[in-house]
Amino acid sequence: MSISHHHGDHVAAETHGQTMPDDHAHSALDEDHQKHSHGEHAGHSTAMFKNKFWVSLVLSIPVVIFSPMVGHLLGYDLPEFPGATWIAPVLGTVIFFYGGIPFLKGGLTEVKSRQPGMMLLIAMAITVAFIASWVTTLGIGDFNLDFWWELALLVVIMLLGHWMEMRALGAASSALDALAELLPDEAEKIVDDETTTVSIAELAVDDIVLVRSGARVPADGTITEGAAAFDESMITGESQAVSREVGDTVVAGTVATDSAVRVRVGAVGEDTTLAGIQRMVADAQASSSRAQALADRAAALLFWFALAAGILTAIAWTILGSPDDAVVRTVTVLVIACPHALGLAIPLVTAISTERAARSGVLIKDRLALERMRTIDVVLFDKTGTLTKGAHAVTGTIAAAGTSEGRLLAYAAAAEADSEHPVARAIVTAAGDHAEAKDLSLRGTGFSSTSGRGVTATVDGTEITVGGPNMLREQNVAIPSEVAEHTQAWTDRGAGVLHVLADGEVIGALALEDKVRPESRAAVAALQARGVKVAMITGDANQVAQTVGAELGIDEVFAEVLPQDKDTKVAQLQERGNTVAMVGDGVNDAPALARAEVGIAIGAGTDVAMESAGVVLASNDPRAVLSMIELSRASYTKMIQNLVWAAGYNVVAVPLAAGVLAPIGFVLSPAVGAILMSASTIVVALNAQLLRRIDLNPAHLAAIEARDESAPDPRPRTAVSASAS
Repeated sequence: MSISHHHGDHVAAETHGQTMPDDHAHSALDEDHQKHSHGEHAGHSTAMFKNKFWVSLVLSIPVVIFSPMVGHLLGYDLPEFPGATWIAPVLGTVIFFYGGIPFLKGGLTEVKSRQPGMMLLIAMAITVAFIASWVTTLGIGDFNLDFWWELALLVVIMLLGHWMEMRALGAASSALDALAELLPDEAEKIVDDETTTVSIAELAVDDIVLVRSGARVPADGTITEGAAAFDESMITGESQAVSREVGDTVVAGTVATDSAVRVRVGAVGEDTTLAGIQRMVADAQASSSRAQALADRAAALLFWFALAAGILTAIAWTILGSPDDAVVRTVTVLVIACPHALGLAIPLVTAISTERAARSGVLIKDRLALERMRTIDVVLFDKTGTLTKGAHAVTGTIAAAGTSEGRLLAYAAAAEADSEHPVARAIVTAAGDHAEAKDLSLRGTGFSSTSGRGVTATVDGTEITVGGPNMLREQNVAIPSEVAEHTQAWTDRGAGVLHVLADGEVIGALALEDKVRPESRAAVAALQARGVKVAMITGDANQVAQTVGAELGIDEVFAEVLPQDKDTKVAQLQERGNTVAMVGDGVNDAPALARAEVGIAIGAGTDVAMESAGVVLASNDPRAVLSMIELSRASYTKMIQNLVWAAGYNVVAVPLAAGVLAPIGFVLSPAVGAILMSASTIVVALNAQLLRRIDLNPAHLAAIEARDESAPDPRPRTAVSASAS
């Protein structure tokens, strides 16, 4: 593949945000996505749980202090003054209605949907505690069921758990907003050879717009005048800019890097390529957001267990001829059955693991992504900007007889010094790293650039030209055989080739490629050592993909894949029975990131990629995927341990509270049951804290895998495959 820039194709380093049309359709998609994303927390927000937690916590302090049960347990006399006995009931009632309303509403929703879970279990416990406490407070019957302090702490603990859960889950994904930012707000419409600035919403098919150098194309269309190199990396994933001229199609959101062109609008609004990607992201996100949390499944089983235990307790004690004991035991069972520990088992692990991940440069945006990562058996990496640096680097030099490589680089860098093109920067950087070229310190004068051809400057009295194949054809110059041998090998592996001419004669050539990150090799090897297959997907040419795939030892490569094909490739891997993690950094990766079981965005990538992914890597180090897997496995183990402990406590405590050991003289009192519940919560909290001891340093994990891999991977490599664009 040739490079021209002036030289032609080059790596575009980054994207810049602007705006997308069709806001109404956009909002509808966001609203639909949010319905799927929040589940039991629909209509709730992180701020709401946070505010209710702090208010309820403050109100619960006097409730606990003025609780006769707590005073009896701790051996202190309650403060006495007029109205003191009403502090716990009044504040407890406020806590019940203010702090407990999310659970009461959630429980009602679960009843209506006939899907009992955590919300209904909490609602049942706090309602029973509320009614029983008022019965005791008002002196109705001879019951000692003062649960005001237990009610207050139960609401506070559950609000804390749900607050942490919502914070870990994060706000609803704004991938669609990020996609909208790729288009400019305005366009320069040409009417009667005069330009008029208009909103892109006013553009219609067949309008002519001016796209200046460095500006984004406002709508899909066809070039009618001019030629330029377009950065299409955010759409196609192609790592090098593509030369477009009269008659060629350009896509909304792409950037004209070096020249101005006139474009006839061919599609606007929902018909543009970006709008299509927008729809795919929305569909993929909605399809992957319906999984249920482990705690919800456990809570559903526990609800039926508690309800059955309560009914059996009431029947058994009534038959035994003790109606008062039947009420006390049944209420105690229903209150104790509320899962203090279960309510914190998952949120605590999620919150701590999210914090640990963030300290290791991994941002967890989707609470289910962490759970799924342990099951991943294929990691699908985007190439450009993920496994590679996403920027040009000089990877080879060959000088003709009579010219040293240092002088060749010095000449080329001097000629390119006044250019801002990425290719020019790569050449100048290479010269600065070469001892001889740096010592020569040549300067160029009379710089000129020709789009699609090359650059020319006078260096040390010699006319130096740096350019691609178009320049060679126009000047009809002979290429020395020693140079041609090397450039052919470079071209075969997909590298861009620039020739350097001195006074019209070829004195050498340079190879420029998107350089592989040194960390990528360790990441691929470590993943394979863990039994995880590694695949690569790219919009780049098949030659380039083959070269990178072979260099890294990747199991399967998909080349020349357009955005809709990337989404399809993920689906194909899933149809094979694979569980896929997709790692990417561009807009073109967004649908695939959303479709995969786990979408992982490189932090240096676009806003769209980061918003579509469940996980964002703050660094560009692909080895951070190892940190994700390690944390996923460790946090899942902690979740299971906490669930077993929390549910196990209830399975043991509920029968004891029901009085199964009453015949031998042992009955679990409400006070002791409440203490055991608090102890269970402490055990769960301490167990979750052990996650802080896990080493998530990507370099350490990759080194461990390298040491543990005692033999080469015997699995045969899958033949490199291409999907024609």
